Amino acid sequence: MNKNILTKITAIALSLSFAGSLAACSKANADTAEEGTVIRVGANITPHSEILEQAKPILAEQGITLEIVQIEDSITPNTGVIEGSLDANYFQHVPYLDQFNLENGSDLVSIGAVHYEPFGIYAGRVDNLDELPDGALVAVPNNVTNEARALLLLEQEGILTLSDDAGIDATVEDIIDNPKNIEFVEIAPEQLVNSLPDVDIAVINGNYAIEGGLHVSEALAVEANDGLAAQTYGNIVATSADKAEDPALLALVEVLQGPEIAEYIENTYDGAVVPLY
Repeated sequence: MNKNILTKITAIALSLSFAGSLAACSKANADTAEEGTVIRVGANITPHSEILEQAKPILAEQGITLEIVQIEDSITPNTGVIEGSLDANYFQHVPYLDQFNLENGSDLVSIGAVHYEPFGIYAGRVDNLDELPDGALVAVPNNVTNEARALLLLEQEGILTLSDDAGIDATVEDIIDNPKNIEFVEIAPEQLVNSLPDVDIAVINGNYAIEGGLHVSEALAVEANDGLAAQTYGNIVATSADKAEDPALLALVEVLQGPEIAEYIENTYDGAVVPLY
């Protein structure tokens, strides 16, 4: 393996079963939310805040006021919930949440998955995957769980080979064949689009691709919607353990998993965001 490949710790990834079971309770609990309840939810701008805006009037009919706090980084939404300035957040998937809890000693929980954002490989200096040069520079997200996801997509496209048991815990140490001697450049997810002129290709999170003006139809490759990633990386609503059964938050999940939101997602994001319900 190329010496420049960076070593990363193994991501912890759990299933979405807990999220699903809690979300199933949302309808029963939503009816008990008190009139005049206000919930503050931290979210990335695209698509999460935009989707929450569609949920606002539906929740208002139930007497629940949704305040959306737009946040661009991937740390503050969780620390805000821990500190109590936010009631919940909507920006991450379960593997990322689990890794955050592991690294920070926190106990945030998922209360329901909403949508899936396919990762894409986007052209930098190279616009054809078959023309990747030896020693190609490939930009990937710099957090553990999303880098694993990037490796899985690169394997999907035959660019590298991972060990059979790597799965969603994949790290660069699991690469058993790297014929192009790829050098990985780890970059904050929100900066991946800006990195494109300086790398051969970049593997970019769906939401940041959208914000950067990219279209999934332009991607050189995209995660399969029926693959391991789609089953694992659904974007969730997360909160603190003591608010996991909060009626207003469960009402929010019910709305986000409802037909109005699914229709909005399908009509707005051209396949870059896929509703899970």
